[in-house]
Amino acid sequence: MRPLFLTLSTLAAAWLLAQALPGQAAPRVPTDDHEVIERLPARLPGVAARRAGASQRQALRTQATQAQPNLSLALTLARQAIDQARRSGDPRDWGQAQAALAPWWADAQPPGPVRLLRATIRQGQHDFTAALADLDGLLAEPDTGAASSRLSLRRADYSQAASPGLALRAQAELTRASIHQVQGRYAEARAGCERLAGADYAALGAGVQAPARACLAELGQLQGRLTARQADSTLAALGSADDPWLALLRAELAERSGSRQADALFRAATAGNAPGLYALAAYADWLLDQQRPAEAERLLLGYDAADALLLRTAIARHRLAHPSSTGGRAAEADALIPQLQARFDAALARGDRSHAREQARFALDLLGDAPQALALAQSNWAWQREPADALLLLRAAAAAGQPEAGEPVRRWAREQGFVDARWPAAKQRLTIPATTSATTPPASRSRS
Repeated sequence: MRPLFLTLSTLAAAWLLAQALPGQAAPRVPTDDHEVIERLPARLPGVAARRAGASQRQALRTQATQAQPNLSLALTLARQAIDQARRSGDPRDWGQAQAALAPWWADAQPPGPVRLLRATIRQGQHDFTAALADLDGLLAEPDTGAASSRLSLRRADYSQAASPGLALRAQAELTRASIHQVQGRYAEARAGCERLAGADYAALGAGVQAPARACLAELGQLQGRLTARQADSTLAALGSADDPWLALLRAELAERSGSRQADALFRAATAGNAPGLYALAAYADWLLDQQRPAEAERLLLGYDAADALLLRTAIARHRLAHPSSTGGRAAEADALIPQLQARFDAALARGDRSHAREQARFALDLLGDAPQALALAQSNWAWQREPADALLLLRAAAAAGQPEAGEPVRRWAREQGFVDARWPAAKQRLTIPATTSATTPPASRSRS
């Protein structure tokens, strides 16, 4: 979700990000005063929160950029930008977070809290290799220092007797396990969560034990070690039924097991005034899989600024317009295709690698370009292996008439013991709606 205005600090953060990351495209200077650089949406969920904290963030930026860098202020500013990035889905917020840590960004061994936040930012930018290097280094250190008390896990009701350094290590352990799970490295993710649930972190109490147990329950179902009922019982015992975080984990578990509970749990996960973008995308995907595109479209009203959600809106409208590849709301549906193409092209220009899954779905479900979708899905699979990525590659391979291209997924599933009730249905959901748009399919992108 992009703001209605650009501040000097936003532009400065973008410049710092471009300087820090090698291999980025050079900035382009418009030659025509009438050229439209970017279209910003009129309605922005969360914009009030942005404006409410603007004065505080500006004051922090001013202090954090003095001749002598202020670590405490830089950490606060970075954390605010990270929180906003997760709410907005805007990659520029990750750039602001990186800019806040600029004095230490290139350090081989920065302070522990900086290293953790740097890993978190790299994770958000899908630079998993660099993020894991930071986390491995942090966890190899004998002590992370008292400054770590400013960082906390979700539900951070730690025991007062626990050391701040231990809390920082726990957050690093959980973040590393999360990346391993995204990469489909379930054994390594499980090992990390088992450590978190063990005696080494017991002093931190429920603030660590709850996410550790949730992690183990989810991995247990993914690997077939636990039945869906067993895993759900564990998750349900960790908190209230209307807790959005737990509701989302349980909803995805129900989705993978084919349970009818998924709908109610997704509703709980997206309830409230500010549901998370990931939860909205997950629920929209479930509605689309259930052939309920009208409900998916209604769910996403007002969230067009987030690329992933605009894609799902376009897919929903396309299915409503082309239930049998004919007429209806075709013009309204196809109008979103050039917008998405422009956004993906912009992501490619700035080296953003976080849209690979969405680009593959764009090619498959909107452009009807199965070979291109397969190439993008294969590129995405090389570094991101969540259940949705597995299903997408199988769909693209079948649609392209190359079922053998799905063998890496099947091999991975055998190695990991992966269990997902949706797999048999994946081969049946391959109808590619026709499009009346003349949009050119996107160029092949490696890890974009």
